[in-house]
Amino acid sequence: MTIYELLKFIGEPLERLTSAGVKASDYKYVALYEDYVEARKTGEKVGYVVAILAERYGVSERTVYDVVKRFGQDCKPFTV
Repeated sequence: MTIYELLKFIGEPLERLTSAGVKASDYKYVALYEDYVEARKTGEKVGYVVAILAERYGVSERTVYDVVKRFGQDCKPFTV
């Protein structure tokens, strides 16, 4: 299968995700966000959680903050 064939096959779902404000590369941050939510439920402070997750997942603290903000938002209403 070529890249073109794959994109043609999954084009519509990708288009819907993009319209909803989802980046195609966000799939790799799902576990990070789940860890963030669990740590916050246990009462850990945001700064501490962000620092730990940045180190654990090999990303910057800014990336963790961006992911948390983006994942916590509602999808754009006209696309759902």
